Amino acid sequence: MDKVLGIGNALVDIMTTMKNDNLLNKLSYPKGSMQLVSAEEIKKVLEDANDLEKTMTSGGSAANTVHGLANLGVGTGYIGKIGNDEYGDFFKNDLIKNHITPTLLTGKSPSGRAVALISPDHDRTFATYLGAAIELGANDLASHQFSDYDYLHLEGYLVQNHELLERAAQLAKQNNISVSLDLASFNVVEANLTFLKTFIKTYVDIVFANEEEAKSLTGKEPREALDDIAGMTEIAVVKIGKQGSLVKNKEEVSTIGAMPAKVVDTTGAGDLYAAGFLYGLLKGYSMKKCGEIGSIAAGKVIEVTGAKLEPSKWKAIGKLIHEL
Repeated sequence: MDKVLGIGNALVDIMTTMKNDNLLNKLSYPKGSMQLVSAEEIKKVLEDANDLEKTMTSGGSAANTVHGLANLGVGTGYIGKIGNDEYGDFFKNDLIKNHITPTLLTGKSPSGRAVALISPDHDRTFATYLGAAIELGANDLASHQFSDYDYLHLEGYLVQNHELLERAAQLAKQNNISVSLDLASFNVVEANLTFLKTFIKTYVDIVFANEEEAKSLTGKEPREALDDIAGMTEIAVVKIGKQGSLVKNKEEVSTIGAMPAKVVDTTGAGDLYAAGFLYGLLKGYSMKKCGEIGSIAAGKVIEVTGAKLEPSKWKAIGKLIHEL
């Protein structure tokens, strides 16, 4: 089977379950927002959340996607930058445990962390310290790192470093690798609109966007946005929450329903959708079936806290995929 390489911000996710929203008020964080914070502030957040239930996993959008692919039996690798600390060791060991080949460089700053504060209504508010993760630069990438792969999956959060993103895509194309891009956040798209449109048209084969990101990129609602994005790339995917997703490849448009699920936490839903979709592509399935597998993976991950699933959940996903 083909292999997938992910590049992204190497973060340790600290999923924190709140009994109410008092901590958000204390921190003055708007509910549902993503705050970029300093090393000092992330320490304060963790201290304030000391008594709350937590789980810790390796994270970041691209890392979540390659984790999903690895658990579906796909050969995977990951490039990122970590600090020389316990969080960096945790991130690396978590990749290895999941059979993901790590190419992890060591930065000057502490490892990046994302504290997800989960409200009782399942909404998530993030305090994110990027740390060493954003020290990954174009000069850290070399052709040999790409030579063993067939797909490169990039997270949109890397777009703050245009040189890095272009270098990664250029090396992929030099090695005959298809490039997929998850747009990641509507505000990131808005801040880098001109660059992203040119980047997608020049390098990207598959674009994943939710409806907000699609609107930021095109100025249009999901169905019309799908057409615009498909005009820039080979395969366009627009996820529309409870309504499912839309996929367009050339003139073929597929509508995929969302998988029924009991929502606990929506962290990682888009990342796991991408994993399922890419798995389907690697297997040579139709666009509709790829979307259905993406929907299955996304539906299962929102039933748990965090973006990682236990082996029993992956077994259930495998059974559902087989039934397709």
